[in-house]
Parts: sequence; structure tokens; C-alpha cells
Amino acid sequence: MKKTVKLENMDPMEIYGPGNRILEALCSWYPRLKVAARGDEIFLDGPEEDCEDFSVKIGLLTEKRLHKRNLTPYDVEDLFDDNSAAERFIPAGDSVIVHGLDGRPIKARNKTQEKMVSAYFENDLVFAVGPAGTGKTYVAIALAVRALKHREIKRIILTRPAVEAGERLGFLPGDLKDKLDPYLQPLYDALRDMIPAKKLNDFMEEGIVQIAPLAYMRGRTLDKACVILDEAQNTNLGQLKMFLTRMGCDAKFIVTGDASQIDLPDKRESGLMKGIDLVKDIKGVSCIFFKPEDIVRHPLVSKIVKAFDSADKSRTAEKGAPD
Repeated sequence: MKKTVKLENMDPMEIYGPGNRILEALCSWYPRLKVAARGDEIFLDGPEEDCEDFSVKIGLLTEKRLHKRNLTPYDVEDLFDDNSAAERFIPAGDSVIVHGLDGRPIKARNKTQEKMVSAYFENDLVFAVGPAGTGKTYVAIALAVRALKHREIKRIILTRPAVEAGERLGFLPGDLKDKLDPYLQPLYDALRDMIPAKKLNDFMEEGIVQIAPLAYMRGRTLDKACVILDEAQNTNLGQLKMFLTRMGCDAKFIVTGDASQIDLPDKRESGLMKGIDLVKDIKGVSCIFFKPEDIVRHPLVSKIVKAFDSADKSRTAEKGAPD
């Protein structure tokens, strides 16, 4: 049987991939088919059932491309998974990201979180900045877990700068890991909401899930991974650059932070907002800004944040006033 598949309203390179690697990955599943691609048309020659199935798979890839920035060979592999790849993306109007251990849907809880989710699928680097309690880190980890479950990535890497907020590492008991774990506890807590404890331990032992201080990122190339930098306001510009330049192929980077909670000895050294200013206009980078109204914790938290912000502004104004 001969059949022609035409790509509608889609740049062929977005489906074929660089060097046709996506198309070749798909063709590898159909050894009995002869496939030739010319522009937006794919010519098939082979068994009827293979031609029809190939056409369906191309349709699924096209649909999936509409919901993510780039396709990878893992997207092709997903098409042949027992679970339906057609339902792997988040449908329009559905804010569920992933399901927790008790089956509870973890979803975007306000418009800004929805913007963050959309930005993740449309860009490879997302900055999420705003006050405590807005769910920045939780949403970021939910997106990473979702990507791992759907085999869009091979690793989740979570990192934070080990900057003291009034405490002293040297006075904490235990070895280096024991001293650093308290700084990484919020990341563990979020993961435990979404991945069973035994499976999470297995993932960590196998390096599928990695949690480490920022200093451990130096010299690495992080590919096929969703990488989250939390508490980025406690990095200087050099550290932020070091982190961002770790990005490898098929990687997603999410940077979260709160510019009002800088724990560096000299708050002016924080590189978060400076870094955003430098890269915000680059294609593939998105910046999402949360406000106190987006806080999803106890209602008092929003009022507390506003009270502290007002006090900070008053102190700043007093310092700037002439003698």
C-alpha cells in the first residue's frame, strides 16, 4: 500500500526534529515501511496496517508538539507505551498537573500558577519569583514529577544554595549530608507528597532523583532532566550563571526565589533579579511573578507578607531621607 501523510499547519522540522532524529526514531518502529519525507508530506510504502498506524502516530506527535516546546525521541517511545500517549499532556482548561499519593489532584490553584504551568510547556527556562506561600516550588516539583512519570525526562535534579538564615552549619550535628539536609527539607516534603516513599528512596539511590546543594552543580552538564533551583535569591550573579550554563540537551530548568527573603550577608549581592534582567528577553525564557494575593497558605500569611513588605519600604524610605 502507498499512502501520503500531510502535516497540516505545522513546520515539518518541528516534527522531524534536528537531523530528522524524531522521524528516524519513529521509523525504527516500522521496519517493513519505506518512508520518504519531502517538505510537509511523508510518503509511505508498505503493509496497510503499518501505514495506518504510522499516520496515527504522526498525528499524536503533532498534537503533543502543540503542548510542549520541542519533541524528543522519548516522545516517540511514549507513543508505543501501554498507556495512551494522547492523554499525557495537560488538556486545555484542565489545571491538574499530577496526582498525589492519595489520588488527590495536584493542580494550579490560581491564575499565576496556571501561567507558570503554561510557561513550563512553552519554554525551557522558567523563572518563578514571588513571596513565600505562593506555591512556586511545589508547582515546579509537580511539573518535574509529571515529566518523569511520562518519561519526558530521565532525571529530576533539585538544588538550593546552602545559605544560613541565622543558623550556623558548623553547629549542626552529623556529617556534611546531615548538615545540609535541613536546607533541602522542603524539597523532600514536596516529593513525598507525589512519589511513594520506597520508590522515592529507590529513585534517589539510582540517581533518578537527585537533591544537592548548588555548589555540587559546578562542572556538570545536566541533560534529559528537569532541574529546579530553589531559593535562588540567595545566589550571587556568578552562581546563577554557573547554574544556568549547566543546561544540557532536552533539559528543563526552573528557577524559583523570593527577592524579599535574601539571607546573604550583603543583600545587594543577590543575583536573582539581576540575572532575570539579563535573560528575560531571550526566546525560550519565561519569567512569572507572583504577588501576595497569590499566596495559597493560611490567609494570615498574605497579611503577614504585606505587613513585612510595608515595614521594609518604610525603613528604605527612612534610610534614603536627607539628614
